[in-house]
Amino acid sequence: METESEPYVRLASLRQLHQVMAEMNTARSLAETLQTVADGVVTALGYELACVNLVRPDGDLVVAAFAGNPAAEALITGRVGSRESWERRLNMGETWGDLVFIPHTEGWILDDDDVPQWYTDGPAPRFEDEWHPSDRLFAPMYTPAPPGSGGTCGELIGVLSVDRPRNGRRPGAWGREALQMYAFQAAIAISNARLRANMQRALVRLEREQQALRASEESFRQAFEYAPSGMAIAEMGGDQHGRILRTNDALCRLLGRPASAMRRYSFSDLVHPEDIGTLLRTSAEGGRAELRLGRRDGTYVWVSLRNSVVADAADGPRFLLTHVEDIEERKRRELQLAHRASHDSLTGLPNSAELRSRLSARICRRPQSTHPAAVDAMDQTYGHPAFDANGHGFDYRPAGAESYDGYDHHVHTAAPEDAARDDGTKGLAVLFCDLDGFKSINDRFGHNAGDAVLIEVARRLSRAVRDGDTVARLGGDEFVILADGLGRADAADLAVRLRNEIIQPIRAEGRAVRVGASFGIGWAHCGMTADEVLKSADERMYVEKRSRPKQHRRAG
Repeated sequence: METESEPYVRLASLRQLHQVMAEMNTARSLAETLQTVADGVVTALGYELACVNLVRPDGDLVVAAFAGNPAAEALITGRVGSRESWERRLNMGETWGDLVFIPHTEGWILDDDDVPQWYTDGPAPRFEDEWHPSDRLFAPMYTPAPPGSGGTCGELIGVLSVDRPRNGRRPGAWGREALQMYAFQAAIAISNARLRANMQRALVRLEREQQALRASEESFRQAFEYAPSGMAIAEMGGDQHGRILRTNDALCRLLGRPASAMRRYSFSDLVHPEDIGTLLRTSAEGGRAELRLGRRDGTYVWVSLRNSVVADAADGPRFLLTHVEDIEERKRRELQLAHRASHDSLTGLPNSAELRSRLSARICRRPQSTHPAAVDAMDQTYGHPAFDANGHGFDYRPAGAESYDGYDHHVHTAAPEDAARDDGTKGLAVLFCDLDGFKSINDRFGHNAGDAVLIEVARRLSRAVRDGDTVARLGGDEFVILADGLGRADAADLAVRLRNEIIQPIRAEGRAVRVGASFGIGWAHCGMTADEVLKSADERMYVEKRSRPKQHRRAG
């Protein structure tokens, strides 16, 4: 993962964390799930060592999985630590949310207890937050609290032990939250793996033990009815494929529908229209997917859906057993993480990376010349003519492709003609805004006042543009506005309006301050890169700034 000094987390790191969480929930067995949990700490969270200590039926904890060091793995895997010793560890040290950190200055008293552990040597820390080899960090894993219990956590099912952060530092706020979220998802995955194992054993008994059918059916009924996650049995095959025959109480509560009403539906009636294709691809043995199901109140909830087949010994597969898990909270956390990666933490505006992404999505690498040699080259590269008989450019995506950069029916973006020859052409205006006099506010009143100014400028810019326009913070006191469908005169009027909004007094740290703004107007059109568009607008902004007397810049 990224170091804590960086203000944003790379999307690649978030995707890697999301991939590891998905793999935890798709493992084939409990043992595979436990190893996937340990491996994920090393591959996605930035630690060199990870250990999964699983609670046994007698209450003690056994080392069930290890990752990062084969020698240490061989040494402690399968060893058991008493519940008393573990509770002692989890009740000492520092609490970071649900995490427990025991610094090396306190951990020496644990050296003689019976908890399996590895020993590493190293020098004393050189700075305050440097990780010491004897530091200990634990992430308890709890089952979700039962409905109506009033608590946030259920029973303890295990503890994650992690060591040796790759950056050599104690995890910061983001790293702690990521590890805590990971432990929460690992607990769900382990609980589900146990549930799936129990369900699979029940299904095997139904297939192989015809003489004990009644007892097996009762066992299945108990597991089905009292499962903490939603369960449903649906018809498989024929005209009624997917029709719901039976649901448990957890699924009825999740969707806010009584069992009698659920029997009137199939899953295709409940799924969000955009997720129908996903459902159809999942309606088979072992199929799994994440999609949205409709509640009675008209809202939708994100669920993880997994199918198994309830087979009849004589007639073959008959029913689909569907496990439905509420993942709304995980989806919300994923959206929050994605938002942090693409938005400025101070103003809440899209950041530089998100601005370039939105800008790049609107423009393609369209050829700039209709010279015969250039046309021939484009024809040969993309498998069809780049221009029609009248010289108009085609959407020159590769032959057989349905879209360009993921967007169907791309419409080429063109810049309006010179204002003196205004023919009504509208384009995508890029307004580069640089604040005048902002540095003096920072110097005179401090950075808190400067931050207050930036927040208020961001609010005024967002309020002054249209719905659908983009206001982004490029960095420092620079902002960029993307406004589509404007002519040159429209863009100039917009710049004047925005400048007039900005120059109004701003309350910062108990005083009224004023800043000005210089605007440069560029135009995005196909054939340019996002950086080229921004550079053009930036250069025009500096031309505009230099053209105004210094004493008048702040007043606009």
